[in-house]
Order: sequence, then structure tokens, then C-alpha cells
Amino acid sequence: MKPAPVPDALRAAIEAIRDLKGQHLVVLDLRSVSDATDFFVIASGTSDAHVRGIAESVMEKLGKQGHRTHHVEGLTTGRWVLLDFVDFVVHLFHPETRAFYQLERLWGDAPELLAGS
Repeated sequence: MKPAPVPDALRAAIEAIRDLKGQHLVVLDLRSVSDATDFFVIASGTSDAHVRGIAESVMEKLGKQGHRTHHVEGLTTGRWVLLDFVDFVVHLFHPETRAFYQLERLWGDAPELLAGS
């Protein structure tokens, strides 16, 4: 059975992260392992300001397409910003915070759709 296609909003979020040079971008497909959301997008910025900038860019790009965040956490600090778009959740990390929480390891049973810099 072929997996369902990746939503356009998810593709736009990935593009926004790449446009602002987000690092170590990973997309986990949670559809077979969780009912909470379909995908996790995980990326790092080089500083708190960079993380905040990437988050704002994702929200702006998706907002222009009519997609609003259901919930936002951590935007004021920039250590770990969570953008919940219901069907997918974007996690943007300061590198030290990402290394501490290791979401990719925690969700290691989820297939990676995308991995890279």
C-alpha cells in the first residue's frame, strides 16, 4: 500500500526552513506510530535569533497560504520553538537544546522522509 502524499503545507514549511538556512533538517513520518500528528519537522538554527527567525518565516509563509498555527511555544526564547499545524508539528532548536532532547532518537521507530542539512 502506497503512503498518503505529503501535504502542500508541509512542503511549504520545509521550503521556509531551507530558505533561512535551517540546519540538520529531518522530517519524521508519524502516521504509523502516533495519532497525535502525522509528521514532525525538526531543524536547528545557529542561535536563538536564528531559530526565532526561521519560526517566524514558517508562520509567515504558511499564513500567506491560509494555514495558521494551532499552537506556538518557545518563540520568545528561541531555544526550542514548537509550531503546531495539527497535521504536522515543526520543532526548531538551538543546537544544544536539540542535542539534549534528541527527538529523532525518541521517535526512532518513525520513518524519515527527509534527512539532511
